[in-house]
This record gives sequence, structure tokens and C-alpha cells, in this order.
Amino acid sequence: MSDFDIKYLADKVFVHRWPHDTPIWDENVISELNDSINKNSEKKQIIVKEKTILIQKITFFDLKKIGISVPPFKDECTLIFEGKFGDLSAHAHVTINHKNYLEIFNQLISWRRKFFPST
Repeated sequence: MSDFDIKYLADKVFVHRWPHDTPIWDENVISELNDSINKNSEKKQIIVKEKTILIQKITFFDLKKIGISVPPFKDECTLIFEGKFGDLSAHAHVTINHKNYLEIFNQLISWRRKFFPST
């Protein structure tokens, strides 16, 4: 077991079902995601571990298609990935625009290179 963690607070997070040929989310799942993540205007706790990402209390695993970027003309960093939580598939967009966004960007790039070198 490793002690690898990147912890930060995200300003915006949006999680949606993807790909579209995966099981439909029931109303309880949608309501939980909207209340705790998608429509919650407070900062969200993000913990990136070796092979999982915890957003609030939801653990995403089986991660793939991990993208990390700093958009032109914006002081922010965005992490985008596909993964699973429970039996469901999802696509997540995680944005931080705190003053240390470049530090988080560099940590996330190092994490992806180490644990997902083919991404």
C-alpha cells in the first residue's frame, strides 16, 4: 500500500454518465451527484491516489482517458477522466482556479506519468 495522495479543493466539478451505452443512472444516483457535486457551489474535496480519485465521498476507479490541462487565457487547471463508481460508468471534469493551480497541474501530470504512462 502506498502513501501517495494529491489533495486539493476543486472549484467546479461535473460528473455525468459516459459512455452513453452504459447503464442508465437511477434518480437516487443523479440526485446524490447533483446535491454533493454537480449543483453544489461549495468547493469539493479531491483526493487523487495511485489508481483512484475520491470526489467528496465518491470513489472513482478503473480510470482511463485522463486529461490534464491549463486552458489558454485562464488561471485554472482542469482534470478530465473516465472511470467507474460502483457499477456505473462516468466522465468527470474537475476544475481548480485557486492561486496554486499550476502546482496542482504539475502534481497531476507527474501522477498520470507514473501510474498511467500510456494515457
